[in-house]
Amino acid sequence: MMQTISAWGYFTAWRVLRWLPENFVYTNANRVADILTKRNGKSVVRLRSNLARTQKDITALDLDLLVYKAMRSAIRYWCDTFRLPDWSPQRINDTVTATDEHLLLDAIAAGKGAIVTLPHVGNYDHAAAYFCGKGAKIVTVAEHLKPEALFKKFLEYRAAFGMEALPLDGRVLPTLSQRIRSGCVIALAADRDLSRSGIDVTFFGGPARMPAGPAILALKTGAPLICAMISYTENGIHIDFSLVPIPAVGTEAERIAQIVQNSADLFAQGITAYPHDWHMMQRIWIDGDFKDRE
Repeated sequence: MMQTISAWGYFTAWRVLRWLPENFVYTNANRVADILTKRNGKSVVRLRSNLARTQKDITALDLDLLVYKAMRSAIRYWCDTFRLPDWSPQRINDTVTATDEHLLLDAIAAGKGAIVTLPHVGNYDHAAAYFCGKGAKIVTVAEHLKPEALFKKFLEYRAAFGMEALPLDGRVLPTLSQRIRSGCVIALAADRDLSRSGIDVTFFGGPARMPAGPAILALKTGAPLICAMISYTENGIHIDFSLVPIPAVGTEAERIAQIVQNSADLFAQGITAYPHDWHMMQRIWIDGDFKDRE
């Protein structure tokens, strides 16, 4: 019942927030974000905890201000999501800037595919829509949401601007490998995997786990593995690209572990620069009272 109510909330927002004037929507989105921050619910508490670990020696006041800013960024993401279907291709293109964009564009032009790995930052759908507009065939993986109608809505939303979203299951890696070999760009948010199959990394000085998928795909296909950090600008987003180093020696397991650690280090660099745009309201680190997830 609660899942159905939640789904209808998303469906209503997708419709109503597209009708309302843009300035009204975003001004009130900031107010909603501030109210949620003051209420200090479970998600805000986790966000505060995560951000505190990214900012060594931050004062309590500065952490409070950072959480307010981060919540505004997170709510902005959802407003963008609900309104993006009405954005013109020109608006999508004109509101994106990038550093070292050639790393991805060259891979697309070569037709041999690429893998983009990124943390949950900024607005990755906006970034995907931008590159789809440039002719890229982008594929991602989506966790299966409940109810089914909500999951299908998110798949349709991404398909509308040209991105294919595959359900996360045991067959997804072979399918992604095939997509890469056909010239697709695989985009994977990869800053969290608390299952036992996750790769142990050091992240901001603490133990965390991140998925092996991007590293496995890079080794199996030979496609470049590119890290993307997406941050918000006043009118859109900025993307910083960098190549993830691939070790040439070692066993496959050792190379995978090192690639995931290299990715984690790049994620940390980006989050350090733009902590307020990291929308992570779930557990990341596996110390303290952490218990393994099956």
